[in-house]
Amino acid sequence: MITVDTAVAHLAGALGKPVWVLLPFAPNWRWMLHRADSPWYPSMQLFRQQKLGDWSEVFLAVQRALESLVFTTNRVQ
Repeated sequence: MITVDTAVAHLAGALGKPVWVLLPFAPNWRWMLHRADSPWYPSMQLFRQQKLGDWSEVFLAVQRALESLVFTTNRVQ
């Protein structure tokens, strides 16, 4: 699942489902700072906005991670 900081992200993380969360420049305290993972949800990956209001780097990072996942999945089959 790819989502923003919502209850759905927490539910997916609590269920151990793979979830990628897109975070704004100043995220909620629970996401801490300078981490790409969550200590509460091992299956979660965090994608952080580096510049206030600029989501382009976040979406590019998600695109690259998704491409890598697809490449790895197709390679194994």
